[in-house]
Amino acid sequence: MLDYKLLAALAAVIEQGGFERGAQVLGLSQSAISQRIKLLEARIGQPVLVRATPPAPTEIGRQLLNHVQQVRLLERDLKGLMPILSEATPERLRLAINADSLATWWASAVGDFCANQNVLLELVVEDQEVGLKRMRAGEVAGCVCAAERPVAGANSVALGAMPYLAVASPAFVHRYLAEGINAQALARAPAIVFGTDDQLQHRFLAALGVTGGFDYHLCPSSEGFVRLMESGLGWGMVPELQVRDELTKGTLVELMPGRAIKVPLYWHYWRSGGRLLTGLTHHLCREAKEALVPIYNH
Repeated sequence: MLDYKLLAALAAVIEQGGFERGAQVLGLSQSAISQRIKLLEARIGQPVLVRATPPAPTEIGRQLLNHVQQVRLLERDLKGLMPILSEATPERLRLAINADSLATWWASAVGDFCANQNVLLELVVEDQEVGLKRMRAGEVAGCVCAAERPVAGANSVALGAMPYLAVASPAFVHRYLAEGINAQALARAPAIVFGTDDQLQHRFLAALGVTGGFDYHLCPSSEGFVRLMESGLGWGMVPELQVRDELTKGTLVELMPGRAIKVPLYWHYWRSGGRLLTGLTHHLCREAKEALVPIYNH
């Protein structure tokens, strides 16, 4: 029989990124939460954590975390059926999402749902290419990412695609691309890349026949990304949704019209996540149609 106090300790340490913050969330001392983790490991006969900075779950730890996520959501369904057990406190839902969705369509898509369902979001920001690792690690109950295939025990549905445009400021074009905007000139000019997992600029240049490295600034902020481009520091791939105003005002210009990269987005959620995740899934599928374009052209 699993002891859910011990599982709560494991979840808190992983979700909060350490023993001290995990203890604070549970109202325990650091020593007490450490003892609970040790007791859990003693009972199952193997480690549940890799004691690094931040701590990471072992394979059995990931399976236990997945279980905890789903139990929390199923308990919420049961409380709804038994008003005497219902509490006024909101449900906290931990989700992984890519920064560009967070900066564009996500807030308007989930605002009404969270208010009506009394849900607090705890968002973990990851690049769309790697966000699914949070689901695999059992750290989140849902994920928006570019991967179509779900992890074991989860489902995925297509939300739509975000078109990314290659843009830069007029001053940047004058400084680096005055002799013409072509593949070779772009490869020699400095770019802006969101992070080490961001391959959009690489994909854009590869589609133009350019391979190999190029100079770039790193900027892990969607809003900062656009501001750096407006200042003339580099060119980059940015969601069309995010720069409509800048393109209209002329502070940014599209470098190669007609060569957008469509990034597909999928919503992943635990199959045994209860009515809350099912409801959020239906809501997201409906709202995403208003902001995103179809993944496949017919």
